[in-house]
Amino acid sequence: MLQAFSNNSPYKKRARFAAILWTLLIFVLCLMPGKEIPDVNVPFIDKWTHLILFGGFSFLWLCAYPTRRFAFTVPLFLIAAFLGWLTETLQGMFPSLGRTKDVMDMLADGIGATIGIILFCLLYIRTEKLKANVK
Repeated sequence: MLQAFSNNSPYKKRARFAAILWTLLIFVLCLMPGKEIPDVNVPFIDKWTHLILFGGFSFLWLCAYPTRRFAFTVPLFLIAAFLGWLTETLQGMFPSLGRTKDVMDMLADGIGATIGIILFCLLYIRTEKLKANVK
């Protein structure tokens, strides 16, 4: 299973499909009218949701294009941060959604993206070490 985190992963196409669907899910959930969001009695559920959405975003895109190169992970983080900014800006631009622009959501998006990148890189390193030990 750890081969999913290596350069020669046989799961790249599936990961690309999952990453595209996850990206669409971010837009659907972030632009859903506020009145359609269920009221859940969990502290900071909104921030946890953003953290998971953007952590999944960066993790899945790294699974689709497995690498831990700085030249890919930094632009991926910037794309995730831009996506977080864009969804929050759109929420603020359309008050009919019943949502507001929240800087703390953008921060949660960035933290989530960072966690997703770090998690993938740790699994990638672990996979490389296991492959080296097998040889």
